[in-house]
Amino acid sequence: MGRSPTSWLPLLLFLGASVIGCIHCNPNYKEALVKSILFFQGQRSGRLPATQQIRWRSSSGITDGHLAQVDLTGGYYDAGDNVKFNFPMAYTTTMLSWGVLEYGKRLGSELSNARTAIRWATDYLLKCATATPGKLYVGVGDPNADHHCWERPEDMDTVRSVYSVSAANPGSDVAGETAAALAAASLVFRKADPKYSALLLSTARKVMQFAIQYRGAYSDSLGPAVCPFYCSYSGYKDELVWGAAWLFKATNSLYYYNFLKSLGGSDSPDIFSWDNKYAGAYVLLSRRALLNKDSNFEQFRQQSEDFMCRILPNSPSSSTQYTPGGLMYKMGASNLQYVSSITFLLTTYSKYMGSAGHTFSCGNMVVTSNTIKYLAKKQVDYILGVNPLKMSYMVGYGANFPRRIHHRGSSLPSLVNHPQAIGCDGGFQQFYYTSSPNPNILVGAIVGGPNENDAYPDDRTDYSHSEPATYINGAIVGPLAYFAGIYST
Repeated sequence: MGRSPTSWLPLLLFLGASVIGCIHCNPNYKEALVKSILFFQGQRSGRLPATQQIRWRSSSGITDGHLAQVDLTGGYYDAGDNVKFNFPMAYTTTMLSWGVLEYGKRLGSELSNARTAIRWATDYLLKCATATPGKLYVGVGDPNADHHCWERPEDMDTVRSVYSVSAANPGSDVAGETAAALAAASLVFRKADPKYSALLLSTARKVMQFAIQYRGAYSDSLGPAVCPFYCSYSGYKDELVWGAAWLFKATNSLYYYNFLKSLGGSDSPDIFSWDNKYAGAYVLLSRRALLNKDSNFEQFRQQSEDFMCRILPNSPSSSTQYTPGGLMYKMGASNLQYVSSITFLLTTYSKYMGSAGHTFSCGNMVVTSNTIKYLAKKQVDYILGVNPLKMSYMVGYGANFPRRIHHRGSSLPSLVNHPQAIGCDGGFQQFYYTSSPNPNILVGAIVGGPNENDAYPDDRTDYSHSEPATYINGAIVGPLAYFAGIYST
């Protein structure tokens, strides 16, 4: 059956009255934006500055790197634990940087806070890339020991093992992502701090060369130090594409363009995450085709649109499930990580399409920039409380939000209220296995989210739904800035 150019109307009906009929009752995107960036202060490792606003956190991990006789202090704990996994941390940094590059003008007064959040990560990633010639440090803290404890980061007494990749033990995935993060951040600081920007870019080039020259998955090199926590399930080719795409954007060097072309064959994803970067690279590179009318990048425009057709609910090639309440549903564990990352691609591609006056088709279904924008808005609004439970999945936003998140620092009393150390096992009985709300509110944290039926138990032992993560927030900052700019309150 053929469809008319108005074939996107069923999509609008799917999105529901919460989007179409709620023009005057949008969530407060600006407030959510402020809080989404503030969240990163709660994840900080290292010596905290006087400007720290999340006061229940204190300095931690201040001897990180000591076992390898290098300084690896700083960076972020990835989620509710006390480990620094560089693979998701670098992805978080890339997405935060992309958000600033795409939506910097809409960030307003939050631009400096976003830069600060990025720099907290890149200062650490620079250390990891330059501390020892021939090595890229990719993590601190034994994840298996850490996951057997429930203690504050300030009390950590588990071994702070140091993990690295090298020519003999390669990690093209983590190196490619680290290069992407440093290159993307170099663009963020190009005008604000040219000297720092130059350091980021020169380091990104070296790390990317390492990723290209010594090929292999870091999961194979490091085994139980990263698996099953952050295995590179999709392999490392997507990080080579992603890293090269960002270095091409930062340098305009034909070397990276030719390298992208040399990788041959393309993946056809219906997901975007810390593990699988293909769709992100396609959208990033499609900008050249849409806005610069550069035919050399047409393949990436086509691949971006193939991806969109797999996401849009009424597309004949859709492979994406939605909950009854309209939330994109990709996987049971921490589903909102996929929602936030894919939503970033939706808003960004919608923006490119709008600027170029471009439309495309999924079969006989005509897709406009608004088609994609409405779907993105539905996802953001759902996270902020426009859902069957009327629950905000951002901690500290709205009246009804998760109170028992799977997060050590949030669930245990602060040093101010409980100065005595809480040992490895000390936190379980009194603070983990209790129905009491967490004593510390991790403002801005977005949790893993509801299940496929829009249900959410608010149970800290149910980590797949109740655990926040840096990479969920890293991807949502851009869309929040986008909608804050459109629907200012």
